[in-house]
Amino acid sequence: MSEKDDLAVQICLPVLKLRSGICDIPIRKGENFTVVHHDMSAPLAHYFIFTGHNSYLTGNQFSSKSSDKPIVKALKEGVRVIELDLWPNSRKNDIKVCHGRTLTSPVKLIKCLKAIKNNAFVTSKYPVIITFEDHLDANLQAKVAMMVKQTFGDMLFCPESDLNEFPSPECLKGRVMISTKPPKKYSKSGSVIKRHSIKETSFATNGLSSTHGSHHLDADVLEADDEKSTTEYKKLIAICASKLKGSMKNLPSHDHKVTRLSMSEETLKLSINSHGKELIRLTQRSFLRVYPKGSRITSSNYNPFTGWMHGAQMVAFNMQGYGKYLWIMQGMFRANGCCGYLKKPAFLLGDGNYDEVFDPMALPVKKTLKVNIYMGEGWRTDFHFRHFDFCSPPDFYTKVSIVGMPCDRTRAKKTHRIDDQWVPTWNGNEFKFQLRFPELALLRVVVRDHDPAGEDGFGGQTCLPISELKAGFRSVPLYDHRGDKYKNVRLLMGFEFI
Repeated sequence: MSEKDDLAVQICLPVLKLRSGICDIPIRKGENFTVVHHDMSAPLAHYFIFTGHNSYLTGNQFSSKSSDKPIVKALKEGVRVIELDLWPNSRKNDIKVCHGRTLTSPVKLIKCLKAIKNNAFVTSKYPVIITFEDHLDANLQAKVAMMVKQTFGDMLFCPESDLNEFPSPECLKGRVMISTKPPKKYSKSGSVIKRHSIKETSFATNGLSSTHGSHHLDADVLEADDEKSTTEYKKLIAICASKLKGSMKNLPSHDHKVTRLSMSEETLKLSINSHGKELIRLTQRSFLRVYPKGSRITSSNYNPFTGWMHGAQMVAFNMQGYGKYLWIMQGMFRANGCCGYLKKPAFLLGDGNYDEVFDPMALPVKKTLKVNIYMGEGWRTDFHFRHFDFCSPPDFYTKVSIVGMPCDRTRAKKTHRIDDQWVPTWNGNEFKFQLRFPELALLRVVVRDHDPAGEDGFGGQTCLPISELKAGFRSVPLYDHRGDKYKNVRLLMGFEFI
């Protein structure tokens, strides 16, 4: 370390020890971390939205408990899209929320709705979208409509007609929207009888009910009642959901009304090579939601950039599925004042060449980020003195890497190891990263404790949006496995764009 850098470290050490204020914040171009600075006046489809998957689950996808507590936690962390799976209870007279056909315990819908109302705008004033996975008949859909209207009242945004372009986040501040598939239509040709038969047959396999021939006699009565019930339910839907029918050739037209198309991470990966441009065009007006594949029983997650780089606004994540991909998701949405909405880059909005996404190496390097890691502290305060090593202080090293577009991603680069030190000093280890898409890049930082006898210990992590990094010496707070910020653990780092 040069004399200049050594002096800088000595000057900045008091800054490193600060526990609050602007010095804790390595990102944001203004003086207040909570300031929203993206243009929020564009249509809603022009934004990435912080999105949850099966938001009511406390653990795994098969046997964990359903509760309103994960919903509250997600909203307080800035999540703006909450997913609820709606199923009839055993008596078919009320609605439960659970992961269907699994051993997950249920929670009542009304409890989830009240949790959303009470916490929707604690962290962010921008709109909350509730996506329903609806497995209900017409009568229970009517009950859902009544619950939703009574719970949210004037907070609900219910457009009177189909929209060709959705309003902006700014226009929708403080509003709650429902997104689900429209209710099935009923006709005298017998579709209502078919629907009842299908539903009752599916429940009969679980011993909940049996079919009755009397449905044929009351078809006209049922039709009238169901049409009235489904009308109220349909009025609630702000964003109509749809599923892909057949191959990717059947993608909705760019000129159609605003809809939400959902596909699994696996379907997305299969689609992007042959229909990547079409997906981007779709997401310039309508919404694309990507959700975890069904085999993620442990509530693990996937690389969110696969969806983001193709314009997907709603990359749905298991917020209880801790790991590096959730850290990336959390880091991404620390940008723009943690409001849960990020304006998409111009090349995803029709302002650039669609081919940029699929031939990124043809683009020049836009900027080079130089990162220096000087020192760290706080572990002795936040951890038990024997947490890392039984007989000696920890042996810390730091790894840094870029996550983002394929052309910008790098292997992790690491500092040298500092043995037996609670306050490691790395003498300004310097790393350089060339970036072609800084708008979709994060700096990932992980601190570990070397263990010669087994797996290296975890000492903290953070992911920082490159587009919002502030140059200069910065005190960088670190987070635990869950994404919760440590009280005292932080690094002294330096950032420079060249």
